[in-house]
Amino acid sequence: MFSRILDMKSRHTSKVIGLNERNIKLIYPNNAKKHYPLADDKVLTKEVLHQYHIPCAETYAVIEYNSRIKKAWESCKHHTAMAIKPANGCGGGGIKIIKKDQQGNWISSGKKISEREIFQHMAATIMGFFSLGSHDRVLIEECIEPHPFFHKIYPQGVPDFRIITLDKVPLMGMLRMPTDRSDGKANLHQNGVGIGVDMQKGTLTQVYDGKNYYDHHPDSKFVVEEVPIPYWKEILEISIATAKAFPLNYLGVDIVIDKNKGPQIMEINVRPGLGIQLVNKQGLKETIENKIK
Repeated sequence: MFSRILDMKSRHTSKVIGLNERNIKLIYPNNAKKHYPLADDKVLTKEVLHQYHIPCAETYAVIEYNSRIKKAWESCKHHTAMAIKPANGCGGGGIKIIKKDQQGNWISSGKKISEREIFQHMAATIMGFFSLGSHDRVLIEECIEPHPFFHKIYPQGVPDFRIITLDKVPLMGMLRMPTDRSDGKANLHQNGVGIGVDMQKGTLTQVYDGKNYYDHHPDSKFVVEEVPIPYWKEILEISIATAKAFPLNYLGVDIVIDKNKGPQIMEINVRPGLGIQLVNKQGLKETIENKIK
């Protein structure tokens, strides 16, 4: 199982996995390229999740052509909140959260947005603006309402847990949180912060902003050390169920906790980033070594 991946008796003492080593020893042997679209395309991902009854946001519409935008919008606009996503986007690019205010106006990132602007965003998505120029699809889905647990740490945006799985086993996790500088995004490369997770205890450890470590969120000052994670058992269970549902043996599974529905799969990643090692102050080599002892 794990022993085929890393030679823990090597002369190298470093426990941190770099980009090339991740590709050669984790991604290539475990994830056949023909299955990448199942992770890279959010529509295909959700089809598998629905097939295996794994909790995720409800799909309202999938739009493949500009000519279908208005009709799809008519079937969705009665909802008070929606997430509009490129099926093949990455790193949070192109995701637009829209909500109605008390007057019935659509609001996005704290500002009014017209239907015309929403349509333009969808058209740009279909034309590949957020997917390296290739034709794409628009996914309109239920808007997650973050659990109050997150609001205590930081009240804006949609945080999520990233769980790394290998051979269907959860190895390492972190909580990705927005900041004042990230415009509601939780991704580390978009000025969000990563919060380490003690996988055994189901508690938070420290905050990492890409440069420094803290025991608190840099904006709210909420102290995260030893804070228990709600639904931790369920988070591990659905990360395992998700890993089993896909023919991909090395995954980054992104999970949100909805206020009313509990843990939900947001998406999966066939090439999860390596920053999670810095967030947790632990290398993946060391984690894998501990698992095979």
